[in-house]
Amino acid sequence: MKLSMPRFDKSQILVVGDVMVDRYWHGAASRISPEAPVPVVKVEQLEDRPGGAANVALNIAALGAGASLCGLVGEDEAAQSLAASMAAANVRCNFHPLPGVPTITKLRVISRHQQLLRMDFEQPFPAEAAVAMVARAAEELAGVGALILSDYDKGALRDPQLLIAAARQAAVPVLVDPKGADFSRYRGATLLTPNLQEFEHVAGPCPSEQVLVEKGRALIREQDLQGLLITRGEQGMTLLWGEQSAQHFPARAREVFDVTGAGDTVIATLATALAAGESLPAAVALASLAAGLVVAKLGTASISAPELRRAISADSGLQQGAVSVEQLQTILLDARANGERTVFTNGCFDILHAGHVGYLEQARRLGDRLIVAVNGDQSVVRLKGPGRPINPVERRMAVLAGLESVDWVVSFDGDTPEELLALLKPDVLVKGGDYGKEEVVGWKIVEGYGGSVQALSFFDDCSTSAIVAKVLEKNS
Repeated sequence: MKLSMPRFDKSQILVVGDVMVDRYWHGAASRISPEAPVPVVKVEQLEDRPGGAANVALNIAALGAGASLCGLVGEDEAAQSLAASMAAANVRCNFHPLPGVPTITKLRVISRHQQLLRMDFEQPFPAEAAVAMVARAAEELAGVGALILSDYDKGALRDPQLLIAAARQAAVPVLVDPKGADFSRYRGATLLTPNLQEFEHVAGPCPSEQVLVEKGRALIREQDLQGLLITRGEQGMTLLWGEQSAQHFPARAREVFDVTGAGDTVIATLATALAAGESLPAAVALASLAAGLVVAKLGTASISAPELRRAISADSGLQQGAVSVEQLQTILLDARANGERTVFTNGCFDILHAGHVGYLEQARRLGDRLIVAVNGDQSVVRLKGPGRPINPVERRMAVLAGLESVDWVVSFDGDTPEELLALLKPDVLVKGGDYGKEEVVGWKIVEGYGGSVQALSFFDDCSTSAIVAKVLEKNS
């Protein structure tokens, strides 16, 4: 499946569920306590991260979409820390503070990237508070592209039926990250995203793919769902949707460092992609890609839009090579987000010679990424005359793409690259030859947006025209 970066900025997502604070104490553990056989950790760093439903909302905001969050908190320092973190991420919060009940907090003691201890601070929320919170959340569905119910079995989503019914009436898809042994409280939702252990806890053991699919479809019928996405760790994800055949999506993680919060990333990416207009299979593939990135991070984390865009490019083989103008525009968004300096040069490159190679190596050293724009065949005919090009544009691009110094090769049909320069806005425009700045085509465009222009000389005695003349002379 060919993936593309959705317009996440067009999406607005409402997240309702159990919010919490993931608190980390980091430090060195160099000795054993004399009081008991446990390590002594000298705490050197304190860190709070949004957890649970708050981490889902943070993942949505990191992708560039609009996120709103509803949940129950206490009237305490942890709630203040959580609210400040969410405000900094531009997440709109509608918290319901309750006196005498602590904000759910999970404290982890970390030494040398290893978790030594976890302590949970929580008490049951009053049932009437959860009912009131769900009712108020139902009033926030206007303009929402998707609703996420993030259930950590802490009491905020004891009975979400009022909210599910309101979302269905408003034609807002409802995606649920479920917990517990009773999925009936999610009846009528659009899609459930349990992991395999959660699914088997409800449906029973699944010793084979066939049994998994059969029990999944039975659950869909029983609970009036539209679909089910079962996340299976290193075995990837299985999507059951309507009458279509089961679809399997392989795991994308290259290195698993910490699976904390991976489910949050999956449902956040999935819902945001759907709200942006992606098909369900494409949204699942994007969620799988995002999950593969987040498990390589320590602790509760999120994936940014540039990270996902880079992964999409890598998945599509676009990190280097011949690309279209549209693909290059997407790639350059990622390059700029990562602070990379882009260099642009252009030419016919009909017969690649030592002069070209040396020149391109020099150009590459002026920045982090080198774009080579190649004149199309008709453009070469107009510039060089009949009999040229010797090699069609596809072959010229393939040869250039094979050079270590070249990142991306793109073709253009005009006689000059000015339209391409205005569109791509590279940091540096380079031209080979003994030119002054004012003689380089496109210099005004580049300097107009703050870029720079440089001229580099080809190696002596290297010329495509001279090579062609010599070949013709020998064959005459």
